[in-house]
Amino acid sequence: MQFEGTRRSGQALNLTPLIDIVFLLLVFFMLTAHFVRDQGLPIELPEAITAISLDKNEPLEITITSSGQIAISGEPVSPEQLVETVTVLLAAKNEKRIVIRGDTGANLGDSVKVIDAARQAGASGVDIVTEQPAGQ
Repeated sequence: MQFEGTRRSGQALNLTPLIDIVFLLLVFFMLTAHFVRDQGLPIELPEAITAISLDKNEPLEITITSSGQIAISGEPVSPEQLVETVTVLLAAKNEKRIVIRGDTGANLGDSVKVIDAARQAGASGVDIVTEQPAGQ
């Protein structure tokens, strides 16, 4: 008398559906993964045709929002203490360059305050971050 279990013992288990499911899960997680970006103030960069990539040296980054809020490396700073803070932070850096990330709706007066503070603090250069237009 032969049992059903002993007849199938010679057959190999089909792993194809299991492999398909593992690959589908891998693709799903790769597509839905949230890639973390720099945390900071929400701004919309203006576009410029002549925009270039920054080199790997880490300049001091100052952010200006459309509401006029100023932050240095993500930390809010009052306009009155801007020169002091920039001076202290630039003293610790080899490269005395400053990068300004300003929202398209930022006030020109706020931008001038930041540029003036950078010059007073002894910055060797001030760059304004922009984006290249989508069609370029």
